[in-house]
This record gives sequence, structure tokens and C-alpha cells, in this order.
Amino acid sequence: MNLKIPRKNDSEFLFYIWKIIDLPEISFQDLLYTISFDLFLMSPEKTRNFIQTAIKNEKLIKDSKNMLTLSPVFQKKLNKWQKIRKQEILKKISQSRNQKRTVKSLSEDKATDFNTLINAFSDKATLNRAVTVSDASINLIKFDENEGMILANISGSKDEPYKIKIDTNQNILEHDCHDFVQRRALNKKFCKHLVKLFLVLKSKNEKVSISFLKKISKNINNWEFTE
Repeated sequence: MNLKIPRKNDSEFLFYIWKIIDLPEISFQDLLYTISFDLFLMSPEKTRNFIQTAIKNEKLIKDSKNMLTLSPVFQKKLNKWQKIRKQEILKKISQSRNQKRTVKSLSEDKATDFNTLINAFSDKATLNRAVTVSDASINLIKFDENEGMILANISGSKDEPYKIKIDTNQNILEHDCHDFVQRRALNKKFCKHLVKLFLVLKSKNEKVSISFLKKISKNINNWEFTE
């Protein structure tokens, strides 16, 4: 949700205010008070001029009782924004529920080979962080069991994507995020990016993802976890 104040554009500024107050109508004085003293966006004098200009330009409609409503064009725009915003909220709620179910399954249901293996390389805190990484942030370049190779890029906090390389022939796992390099690699554990990668790989081919995890865990002492 972008609530950056668009002070240089009167139309967008009015739209911004209405997103916040979210009322079908409001009196002139209440709107003035809200803008000046609740939101502290401008002085009362400037606010009065702003409202009067909006009425003059028919962006706000004033009735005989001095009540203000958005013009039909602005109301239509607000309705559209509210609909999109509702969809975004519902999507986030759904994602949050799915994330919780995934973590619960991985943490509590350790009967499957995948869950057993992924838990060996991570902990609950890492799992919680991993499920918040979006699937769209992962660019899977190669996932080939015959070659024993996984190559992927993952968008993160850096301008450049993080890189992951897993080579079961050379027993090398390379990744360049700070958490992995400074903390996880020393103990041959996964960071959130590696856990997320294997969750994505599981959805593509669980059998092959398990095969890679088994090859890493079976000869873990011979593996190099490096940047």
C-alpha cells in the first residue's frame, strides 16, 4: 500500500486524503479539522483554500447542508482502488495461512523424507523466514539430477540477485547471502534462501529434490559450503 503523500498534485492529494478518511461524505469543517489537526498535513488556512479550490474545480461536491462528497469521477477511482486493495489484503491473508500451514507441516510432520531432510539443514526460525520469500523471487536456471546440478538466482535485499549453485559431483554448495556466508555455512546449514529453493524444487519434482538433499546429507563431511 503506497501512502506516500503526493503534495505536488492536488488531485492525487485529495485522493490520498479520502483513502484515509474513507467516508461517503464529510462536512467542510470536519474535513478541514481532519487535514489540519488529525493528519497535520497543512495549516488550517491552506486547508481551507485547498478544499474551496477542490469544490470550485468540481473534484468535491458540496450540498445544501455543507456536506462534501467526492465527484463521480473520483468516487469511481476510489471504488476501484478499494476493490484492488481488498483483493491484495485477501491475497496476503491467504498467503499467511499457507505459510503457517507449510511451517507447521515441515516442523511437526517429520514422517516424510523431504521433511526429515529439510529439518536436518534448518530450524523453525529459518523455516518461518523461508516461507515469506516469494516463489516469484526465484529464477531456477538448472535443476538436473543427471548432471547433479542446481543453479538459481534469488532476488533479495541487494540490487543484484543472490546466486545458488549446488554440484553433487564436486560436493560444493555455493551461495552468497550474508546469513549463509557468515553463519550457516560454518555449520553446514541452510539459510532461508536455500530452504525456499528446496520448497520450490519439491513442488516441481519432490523425488528429485529429495535425491539432492540425500546426496548432500549422506556425505556432509565431504561437502564444501562456500560463497
